[in-house]
Amino acid sequence: MSVLYRNGRIFTADSEPRDAWAEAFVIDGESISWVGSDADAPAADDTIDLEGRLVLPGFVDAHTHLLMMGAALGQVPLTHARTLEEIQDALRSARAAAPDATVLIGRGWLFDAIPGGRPTASMIDEAVSDIPVYLDANDYHSSWLNSAALAQIGVTRDTPDPHGGEIVRDADGSPSGLLLETAATKHVWTHRETIATDEDRDRDAQRAIDDYLAAGVTGVVDMMLDEVGLDALRREHERNGGELPLRIAAHWFVGNEGDEAANVAQVGRAAELADGPSSPWLRVVGIKLVLDGVIDACTAAMRHPYANGTNADPIWSLEQLIPVVTAADAAGLQVALHAIGDFAVDLALDAIEAAIAANGDRPRRHRIEHLEYAAPGTAERMARLGVTASMQPVHSDPAIFANWAEMLGDERVERAFPWPEYEDAGTLLAFSTDAPTAPYEALANMYVASTRASALDPAVPAVHPQYALPLERAIGHATRDAAASVGDGDWRGRIAPGYAADVIVLDRDPFRDGSSSLLEAKVVETIVAGRTRYRAGD
Repeated sequence: MSVLYRNGRIFTADSEPRDAWAEAFVIDGESISWVGSDADAPAADDTIDLEGRLVLPGFVDAHTHLLMMGAALGQVPLTHARTLEEIQDALRSARAAAPDATVLIGRGWLFDAIPGGRPTASMIDEAVSDIPVYLDANDYHSSWLNSAALAQIGVTRDTPDPHGGEIVRDADGSPSGLLLETAATKHVWTHRETIATDEDRDRDAQRAIDDYLAAGVTGVVDMMLDEVGLDALRREHERNGGELPLRIAAHWFVGNEGDEAANVAQVGRAAELADGPSSPWLRVVGIKLVLDGVIDACTAAMRHPYANGTNADPIWSLEQLIPVVTAADAAGLQVALHAIGDFAVDLALDAIEAAIAANGDRPRRHRIEHLEYAAPGTAERMARLGVTASMQPVHSDPAIFANWAEMLGDERVERAFPWPEYEDAGTLLAFSTDAPTAPYEALANMYVASTRASALDPAVPAVHPQYALPLERAIGHATRDAAASVGDGDWRGRIAPGYAADVIVLDRDPFRDGSSSLLEAKVVETIVAGRTRYRAGD
């Protein structure tokens, strides 16, 4: 059945400005068959009057953590708490609201809300001490625990620091309550994974998918898939009759086991999944490696020390990294490398260059995630190597920027998130949110991208407005280029003949009403593969 949508403002996300706008389009089955003016519209089986509304290609969140996002939606939100007292009040309120709870989990706290930037177990104990409390930092690279939680996971003064992580300790050597990087993943996340049930994970998957559809997101790239997450998504796939309400491309997480054979074996599992039976709705396309931490916690690997004189070693050395990247490249897998500091970024590119030298000329599209601070010349080097810059506008939100800037404390602050550099170099730039480390709402993401102002607190002035992008380009990076970042640029991410009918309808037009309307606009309808998956009011 064909449906003509007419009398609209259709932003096609075509890279050619003359083709970026239309008035009407036709959906035939799962695809778009025609795009043009109202006057030239062909006959169709049905016609829908858009009444002048704005239509966009569906957003593709090119870097997210789907099940973690779903879980986070049910946890105590702390990003808006700007002082220790506000965090403690939120925890007390959550405990009072759930008197039968046996554990309390929160997420999103900011380092600059804590005196000295170093949280301790006793700070949480003052608010909640009778049950374990686990609080994930806003960047999800640190976990803050109370005394009961430390006891529950068995972390003591005798527990050694894992490779790539740190159990922060008091002067006497006792755990302070803060676990950084792999210490958090090994001790906190692993414990919470063991007590989570399939029912929990199914609920998290459904909740994340529902909220994404309501936000106008029609596809995601999951950046940390593992066996239990894959099982949950497969169950969701089966419940939906062999499809999903949105499209999921996934990267298999490969952790540094300190042993080359064990590391390469993880790549083999990803290759097995990528080559095995798959669905266009759920597929494994590559691997994900975390090379360093984050600037806020001074755990990102930098060429030069932080303002406090410290620095961080990368989680992977180049000698450990090259065999893994080379094996993945040889298997035709996309390699996504988390690299936030300039040393880690150079490490990632060195490994990619080594893989290219080893495997020769072949189709490839690797990517670096985040790139919060990269040295001059990085964008040009990435363009030469065909490496995608995967970046998150919401990570530059001015409301959470002060601590980031304080940790660097020098001229490097002026090169924070310089998106136009990547455009100018000809690097493919894909936008995403990295939810739940930041809000998942696509329109808020576009507000930060097009203004460098804050979506969390509009009263905070813009930071580095010279790096803001025109809204047309920002949306293109979050739709067309985000789809291209996983090799799908020739069939989704645009409103064009032959492309997937993944489109959204808004109740406001920020192109006409100004960027501030992005914070007020709502998605009226989300269509995926020609079918309405969300309609406001239903």
